[in-house]
Amino acid sequence: MVAGQEEICLEADLVLYNSKIYTANSDNSIVESVAIKDGSIIFVGSNEEIAPYKCNAEIMDLSDAFIYPGFIDSHVHLKATGYRELSLNLQGSRSLKEMLTSVQIYANSLPEGEWVVGRGWIEKKWPEARFPTKEELDLISSDKPILLERADGHAVIVNSYALSLANINSSTEDPHGGKINRDENGNPDGVLVDKASLLIENLIPKKSRKQERQAIEAGLEVNARMGWTQVHDAGSPLQDFEILKEIQAEDSLPIRIQLYVENTKDAQNFLNDGPYLDNQHWLTARGIKLVADGAIGSRGAVFFKKYEDYDTEGLLILKKEETMPTLIKALKKGIQIETHAIGDLGNKVVLDWYEEAFNEINNEERTIASPRWRIEHSQNIRPEDQIRFRDLEVIASMQPSHAIGDLHFAYKRLGYERLNNAYPWRNLLDLGVVIAGGSDAPVEIGDPRIEFKAAVSRKDLDGFYDKGWHLEQAVTREEALKMFTIWGSYAVFEEDIKGSIEVGKLADFTIFSKDIMKIPEEEIMSSEIVSTIVGGRVVYSK
Repeated sequence: MVAGQEEICLEADLVLYNSKIYTANSDNSIVESVAIKDGSIIFVGSNEEIAPYKCNAEIMDLSDAFIYPGFIDSHVHLKATGYRELSLNLQGSRSLKEMLTSVQIYANSLPEGEWVVGRGWIEKKWPEARFPTKEELDLISSDKPILLERADGHAVIVNSYALSLANINSSTEDPHGGKINRDENGNPDGVLVDKASLLIENLIPKKSRKQERQAIEAGLEVNARMGWTQVHDAGSPLQDFEILKEIQAEDSLPIRIQLYVENTKDAQNFLNDGPYLDNQHWLTARGIKLVADGAIGSRGAVFFKKYEDYDTEGLLILKKEETMPTLIKALKKGIQIETHAIGDLGNKVVLDWYEEAFNEINNEERTIASPRWRIEHSQNIRPEDQIRFRDLEVIASMQPSHAIGDLHFAYKRLGYERLNNAYPWRNLLDLGVVIAGGSDAPVEIGDPRIEFKAAVSRKDLDGFYDKGWHLEQAVTREEALKMFTIWGSYAVFEEDIKGSIEVGKLADFTIFSKDIMKIPEEEIMSSEIVSTIVGGRVVYSK
């Protein structure tokens, strides 16, 4: 300590002191203390060096905790996560019987004619190992329409009453980008995949604006509690953005939001108006979300060859003639594009269209020379297309929990050969591709511990992995930390202001009770969130 330093008093609002702090900077430095002023980091260093900042600041002694840059969920559905908290949540049902019992209890609480809507069921770990049937839902109710959405959001099961309300029968044609599953006689069996679900979902009474705000607020609260300091909201209407602006005006946003506008009429309005950039970095909308295909579990992800267990290659949802004008205009207006693509053909098609747009609009015509377009999920990619991610500088926005969930059934859908190209995290990183890590909540739980553990182990929470699951595709802990911090910031053009713990950056921190960079893999889930700090403000504390 410099002589007389003990007499110096430097202004700070908050000091995080006496901890092990992983900075995720270019040197992966580890420090002991951080000082914060006006929402930004003003000092990073040792316990001794921080002494002058402790004079008038609030001090948090975190000797029993571990500090990381604020974790970023680069793919979440904010409002849907909120509705999961507020409605019939079928996530976590341990069997088909348990799920149907939950639906029965909920349906009994509703008056005749009211819609029974639930979400979150998934059959992969059920002892029955199959989808629910229309007939099983008919036994629950014949006077209330029932719609239960699979966890992946790409398939629903409905009862006969719901089918009759929508006039869906043996002569109903599949809509583009959707499939009505049928029995051996050609009659709808109650399963509607991707765009086919809109035939019924459009009949469900719309939520009020008050209900929508309640769901958004619930989504914000649960994400702060989970330890996320920012989320990238993957496809929402502009009304949600207006509600978020209201919440921001009330100084009630607990976490930062990057909203991607869903590909409806709203997207065209957004293309005309241009991005909304918040110089305080709380609420930004600079991108549009497209959906190219479906999911593996509901057999909607589109592949070059058919699924092993069903007579389909999946569904290509987008039409090129409708999509290319959006891509071209987005490049000119500085709008970022993120596109859902899961199957190997889905990823190839999206890369083709991106490349065509890049070639048509040169750097001089673009608002942003390097547009940082993304592919969401990027689950199954042929080796030649993995290289194209690098060459086109496309960001792979990936959710590790999908891999540890899909391992229980993906081989049945795809066969072992295609699993060679599934969830290729290591390959992409070795190529120099940026991976932005996320959770896809409420498709998955939305817990950063699950995502981190899945990334570094490639095993499910019980330590299970199966034949052909390629543990060599796991990432290091340093890489996993960057996936959920600095690379997530890069994915939204914010790596200069957040994503690592450095002087001048925003004071966003996720604080764990255990050192997730060092403890055994099997202990990661026992590390609790101690605090979530955003802009120097504690928004969640255990």
